[in-house]
Amino acid sequence: MGWKNLYQKATNFLTPKEFFHLLTITILSLLIPLSFLLVARLSCLSYILTAIASNPSSSPSFLLSFYFYTNPAVLYVVVSILSIATLLHALTGKIKFASDSQEAVYRPRLFTSWLVLCTLQVSVGFGIEGSIALGIDGAGFGVERSLFSRLIFFLGLHETMFFWFRTVVKPVVDDTVFGAATPERWVHRAAIAVSVGNLWWWKLRHEVESLVVVAEAKKELSMEIEMADFVGWWLYYLTVTIGMVRVVKALLWLGIVLLRKNRTDGTGEEDNQDKV
Repeated sequence: MGWKNLYQKATNFLTPKEFFHLLTITILSLLIPLSFLLVARLSCLSYILTAIASNPSSSPSFLLSFYFYTNPAVLYVVVSILSIATLLHALTGKIKFASDSQEAVYRPRLFTSWLVLCTLQVSVGFGIEGSIALGIDGAGFGVERSLFSRLIFFLGLHETMFFWFRTVVKPVVDDTVFGAATPERWVHRAAIAVSVGNLWWWKLRHEVESLVVVAEAKKELSMEIEMADFVGWWLYYLTVTIGMVRVVKALLWLGIVLLRKNRTDGTGEEDNQDKV
């Protein structure tokens, strides 16, 4: 009987509408790690343009210059604001999730959110495609950091991505698909975690270090540091800070749990002795 119920739950796990909802949420949530990948490649492109400009015998191609200088500023603005909000939430926990309310999202806010999502989607999509066409790859710029540094950055990126998922993506998609907010399910967290984990292992872990390496290399070579270099450097260490806050909070939580357990055990032993 148990196996039959388990089979029925597995076959009825997701309806087509719920599967579309899950797929949309996962794709839109991946905009954040993809944005970090694009910012890393823009830092590499800034280094290439600076190196070409310093060589009088060569000049940057029209496609290279056009792609770099017409990159929409919304990418930097959205990722910066989101990273700051994630850090504030990690420190204070005072930024409430819109999905906590069971009411539908206010319509003008819904349209504005979709506008931001679509603009970011177009910006990241064309940016990634353009970097591939130009052969920009940040993996060649990296001085590999320690495993601990990579882990802390990944935790910060994971926290930033989930904050984006809970505050922007899920409320908007919930209201669009179902007309109201829905409870957060473990399948949402699992799909997003697997997606960002695969992207990290496949590309991001090899290229994200160029966010700081390029800025440091240009500083050592007395090259001009562009806005893309500064934003990339700043976002990298801001994300590392978010990861550190998450680690410290986890250690504090673990310490409090162990302390309470020791107090409970001590109280239990004293009660047993009193009874004897």
